[in-house]
Amino acid sequence: MSEAVNKNEVLRLENITMQFGGVVAINNLSLEVNQGEIVALIGPNGAGKTTAFNCITGVYEPTNGIVYFHGRPIVVNHPQGKMVKQYGGINGDMYKDRKLVVHTPDRITHMGIARTFQNIRLFKSQTAFDNVLIGTHLRKMSNMFTATFRLNAKEEKANREKTAQLLEIVGLADVANELATSLPYGKQRRLEIARALATDPTLLLLDEPAAGMNPQETDELGEFIVDIKNRFNLTVFMIEHHMNLVMDISDRIYVLDFGKQIAEGTPEEIQKNPVVIAAYLGVEEE
Repeated sequence: MSEAVNKNEVLRLENITMQFGGVVAINNLSLEVNQGEIVALIGPNGAGKTTAFNCITGVYEPTNGIVYFHGRPIVVNHPQGKMVKQYGGINGDMYKDRKLVVHTPDRITHMGIARTFQNIRLFKSQTAFDNVLIGTHLRKMSNMFTATFRLNAKEEKANREKTAQLLEIVGLADVANELATSLPYGKQRRLEIARALATDPTLLLLDEPAAGMNPQETDELGEFIVDIKNRFNLTVFMIEHHMNLVMDISDRIYVLDFGKQIAEGTPEEIQKNPVVIAAYLGVEEE
């Protein structure tokens, strides 16, 4: 297969299939996210959306397919061992001659992909400030020796200043010293995003960022996502069930159903797509 040729392409999934035993959770998913876009991945519960995120970020090794990041393959796999016979997807032989590429989640984060989770995963015993500060340590240059003898004081000071600035930007400066789990739900969501931003990503993956929010909070979140995308020159790929949010801020949308991509297009095109309406969006009652 040829490498990426679109210079604006940040992320590309090529024929990604994820099979657990006899269950094919994602079947031959291909998509791309370009520089500066907000792209949404939608679909019913169990459609395979979070599984796709897990394949991108190294939580799962896909059974088949390639993930490209800025034109570079960061994940390459194909059916092996018993899976060669059990494989229920398509294109099982497509990458059998490709060198396998596997990276751990921390390595992929270091490359510039940060994510949040469907279920908030903050450090519960740490303050809001420390949660974000921990994120800055991904880029630290110090080691055990320099830390022991306080030779990293300059770097630590810079990280603390960066943390304070991020908390200010996301509107959490006034709760910096409060435990993360004592914050209201909406603020915990913002804190998780701030921690992701602390890793200096170029691509931000948001897994249902509006989950549990009321309509006003969801509207504010939409404005916030657009603001941080512009402020930090980010590309955003998100999973979301709040269709008003998706339609308001997305440049393009991909739709999954039972692990298969059934549509791709602009918000206007997706809203009018009869296949998507039947599978997911439904129709309004007259």
